[in-house]
Amino acid sequence: MSDLEGLVERLRDIEEELRDLAYDRLREAAQGDETAKADERRLGQARRAVDRAIHVLAPRDDTFDAFD
Repeated sequence: MSDLEGLVERLRDIEEELRDLAYDRLREAAQGDETAKADERRLGQARRAVDRAIHVLAPRDDTFDAFD
């Protein structure tokens, strides 16, 4: 595994952790916790940024085999 592949895997783990934390905060926000509501927004923004980094760094398969 290359250094870049290792980094992408770590970013995927971080993205998953941020997603889980955001869902937890969303549940708390649904119960009226205003702090959790703000936290969920920030966690979602961070998750999307990490997701963009994954898409930039991950190897892409540019082949299209729809006719096989």
